[in-house]
Amino acid sequence: MTTATTGHLPVTGVVGTAHTRIEGLAKVTGAARYAGEIPFAELAHGWLVLSTIARGRIRSVESAPVRAMPGVLTVLHHGNAPRVDGDYQGLLGRPDPIVEVFQHDQVPFVGWPVALVVAETSEQAREAAEALVVHYDEEPHDVAFSAGRPGTYLPDAASMRTEKGALETELAASAHVVDAEYTTPEEHHCAMEPHAAMARWDSGRLEVVDSNQGSTWVADELAKLFSLDPASVRVRSEHVGGAFGSKGVRVHQILAVMAATVLHRPVRVVLTRRQTFSLVGYRSPTAQRVRLGADADGRLRALDHQAQNLTSTVHEFVEQSAGFARPLYDADAHHTVNRVVRLDVPTPTFVRAPGEAPGSFALESALDELAEKCDMDPIALRARNEPEVGPVSGLPFASRNLLACFEEGARRFGWADRDPRPGLRREGRWLIGTGTAAATFPVLVGPATAAVTAEADGTFTVRITAADVGTGARTALTLIAADALEVAPERVHVRIADSDFGPAMIAGGSMGTRSWAWAVTVAVRDLREQLALGGDIPPQGITARSDTSQAIGELTQKERHSFGAQFAEVAVDVTSGEIRVRRMLGIFATGRIINPLTARSQFIGGMTWGLSMALHEEAIRDQASGGHVGADFASYHFAANADVPLIEADWVDDPDEDDPVGIKGIGEIGIVGAAAAIANAVWHATGVRHRHLPIRPDRVLTADGGADRTG
Repeated sequence: MTTATTGHLPVTGVVGTAHTRIEGLAKVTGAARYAGEIPFAELAHGWLVLSTIARGRIRSVESAPVRAMPGVLTVLHHGNAPRVDGDYQGLLGRPDPIVEVFQHDQVPFVGWPVALVVAETSEQAREAAEALVVHYDEEPHDVAFSAGRPGTYLPDAASMRTEKGALETELAASAHVVDAEYTTPEEHHCAMEPHAAMARWDSGRLEVVDSNQGSTWVADELAKLFSLDPASVRVRSEHVGGAFGSKGVRVHQILAVMAATVLHRPVRVVLTRRQTFSLVGYRSPTAQRVRLGADADGRLRALDHQAQNLTSTVHEFVEQSAGFARPLYDADAHHTVNRVVRLDVPTPTFVRAPGEAPGSFALESALDELAEKCDMDPIALRARNEPEVGPVSGLPFASRNLLACFEEGARRFGWADRDPRPGLRREGRWLIGTGTAAATFPVLVGPATAAVTAEADGTFTVRITAADVGTGARTALTLIAADALEVAPERVHVRIADSDFGPAMIAGGSMGTRSWAWAVTVAVRDLREQLALGGDIPPQGITARSDTSQAIGELTQKERHSFGAQFAEVAVDVTSGEIRVRRMLGIFATGRIINPLTARSQFIGGMTWGLSMALHEEAIRDQASGGHVGADFASYHFAANADVPLIEADWVDDPDEDDPVGIKGIGEIGIVGAAAAIANAVWHATGVRHRHLPIRPDRVLTADGGADRTG
């Protein structure tokens, strides 16, 4: 349930009005086919075999007995697999070497791909894969993560550290100081739809049907890996059942191509749920230290946010949690740093709001602790430290409506009636508390191309390599195109997720719709100029194309961010330690809202994930084996329907007159700050400060895991 959006600027056209998903009917009736279920003639099936050791080398793969099993077509491994180009550069310039699958005998973590069994049916492939014997030379491994442990280092990138002012001097001069450590556990973004890819060769051209966040991305990477002409690779990904950062270039696509090349027939590889826990990335655990120093009136003199995460021995990935502080609060001394340590584990990756999600838990919890020390309302403390320009960059803000979010949220939530003293409200065995936290996420954009065709029948076709990963992007682009064309949405047909449509930004970083909308509107503008010349439309239609690469470089240099205010009420059972979130409210400032129906769904989805992050999610790695204790949905607990209360999400007007698109992106900001708001509410209910996530019942009962009893 949600409140209705009220009090916003009047809407003209279809953008800003609620529309159900264009593909919704096809999805609920089963007509929409996903990558793992589309039929192909002579389709063979691949099943992965993963390493059972955390470090060492493959001594031998005993494939002969398996190749003799019914239906088995081949067994690929490092000794016979096609070679790939290990010198290519990925989308972000530094590809994870896991894509160089079957290229050597080294094993860097439990769950590393060691073989692929291909058979006529998936059942035959699975049976044979489970029978395959692999011998290893095992070496000692290290998977233990902790703050400041040996081997921790500062990455080379300049963005990993910022320093302004004399930190220790300002801390010493502060009337109130918070110095605390916070941790978040390993978390996984296992989407409902599995990772699946089918590869086949058709008249000398490689075709891949995949589940991904950017078909151009996957097509380009496959072309580089297999030394192919980019024009000879086509990747399609029409329907995607969730991604959250995990569906990029992964081993299943590469192995499908290898097997199709060897067998000269279509091959599909689908990852199991257990395999996704080691092969598609995850959110690294973090250890964060936050030091805040403030004057008696709450003005920050010092802000120091230090964050550490783990990475694999084969590829460096940094969960930039300390970056959360950089646009949010100013201080005379403002220091942030991100450090990493290499362990014998799979490589982490981008997970919804990478950096901001764990970083907001630490900083927004610390702000709440500072508010207590200053005897200030938490919202008033944040208002006291509103910056006029970017605290680190010094750039002006294109728009900054954080305080408007807090003002509206406080009004709706009834914040003014809150007694700030902890541990006072009680209903039977339940202690009641409320908490709040700020949210922010950067506004990003990437280049994209688009084509818009005026058809002879009076309709319009939009072609763009966008990816709808469940966000409603296909519907949003239809509304955007319809408004730009000044026609009804029913006359616009949007085709997406085909690399043949040309390069376009991926669905990630909350910049997909923003990037694609820009390209579509530019193409529509050019098309309308052509149509204004008059004349009949030929059977093939009239097409206009766009490329925003140059325009993006001309954007005015400003701090561009989405903002939000999170509110939560919890009840804590003093007998069992159970925490129940009773209600949540999120108010956001995220630029132009294209479709209120799907936008609100995105906000609520992120907030639900934040609830899960606060109370439930925690992947446990066994120190002895180096692998997960339970890599499945029975052991990895996350919020179920019964855990999710009334969640309300809404937004305030957030115009940016200097921005040619006005869309800020909403996919990630919903999770930012949600866990902190809940943790702050738990403190308000119990008088116990929890600094380790998740806040489990045993931690509530024992005040363990970094908890600090106050009040």
